[in-house]
Amino acid sequence: QLQLVESGGGLVQPGGSLKLSCAASGFTLDSYAIGWFRQAPGKEREGVSCIRRSDSRTNYANYAESVKDRFTISRDNAKNTVYLQMNSLKPEDTAVYYCAIRRSGAACLFHPGFYDKWGQGTQVTVSS
Repeated sequence: QLQLVESGGGLVQPGGSLKLSCAASGFTLDSYAIGWFRQAPGKEREGVSCIRRSDSRTNYANYAESVKDRFTISRDNAKNTVYLQMNSLKPEDTAVYYCAIRRSGAACLFHPGFYDKWGQGTQVTVSS
């Protein structure tokens, strides 16, 4: 059974850090482009970061402007896990965070419609 499980969310003060994990079972993550998304109450799901499928190219990653220089996406193929390191967190980062895989191509894309397997989400709350 193909499954994605996010973990690592929680409550953190502004300026703090969290590291989210996205663990896969039933398939190998390095065969797919991976995206991290978030959805705040009353808002649409938005792309946060993505990393292309592992292949002969550089492990290319991309970030939304709102998180650039604060968030870092990475893979650990041995653990079949993708991470999202989040630093200098702000209250506006509060949302449910989801990881997803894209089976239709290798490229790193931000639109949720390109992704077809999702985890259940993990809540991140940034508040003092």
